[in-house]
Amino acid sequence: MSPDDFTLSIVIPCYNEKDSIRTIVDRVLAAPVARKEIIVVDDRSTDGSSEILDTQIRPLVSQVIHHEMNQGKGGALRTGFAHATGDVVIIQDADLEYDPEEYPKVVMPVVNGECEVCYGSRFLHQAAKGYKANQIANKGLTWISNRFTHQHLTDMETCYKCFRRDVIQSITICENRFGFEPEITAKVSHRGIRIREVPINYNPRTNEEGKKIGVRDGFRAIYCIWKYRKG
Repeated sequence: MSPDDFTLSIVIPCYNEKDSIRTIVDRVLAAPVARKEIIVVDDRSTDGSSEILDTQIRPLVSQVIHHEMNQGKGGALRTGFAHATGDVVIIQDADLEYDPEEYPKVVMPVVNGECEVCYGSRFLHQAAKGYKANQIANKGLTWISNRFTHQHLTDMETCYKCFRRDVIQSITICENRFGFEPEITAKVSHRGIRIREVPINYNPRTNEEGKKIGVRDGFRAIYCIWKYRKG
């Protein structure tokens, strides 16, 4: 694909993010990528996010899709990926932890043909931020994942994962919650694809601010690393 003529599909899973969804969409719209397809998947929010999406967000983006039942982040991403039509696809959480200004860092290696999949790492060449327990868990899960995938990642659990569209749409995603992260890493690796990492900035939010991942998701991630070890 041409570096000057590509479309980036941005998939935003949204569940109960009424305080941040408009801000993050505005930031995505302002991101330094010329051609964007923005797909927001509302995962049956109950806090008023759905109404904001329909009244404020829908006119600004390419698609707003509502789930009739809550499926989890993996389920929302599965829906978003299926509707993507751009050359390259990136994931954007609906909170404010990741900055869309950094899209070029993660996207251009894929656009330029340097790799098929690129992850934005919160830990590569920089000090970690956020809860110490979360840092330890993320690094531990990444280490375990690397043992089975033979990748050399520093941040398997990162939100910023960028794919060539044909790659992500050719993979069947089974996990509905945060098990998506080790699942997609394993299935990409099983195809012999080397995942590239680039450093990104990260502004972690607290549990009080709505961070949703928890201890049971960590145990599920370990299970998923084992479950999908063969792709």
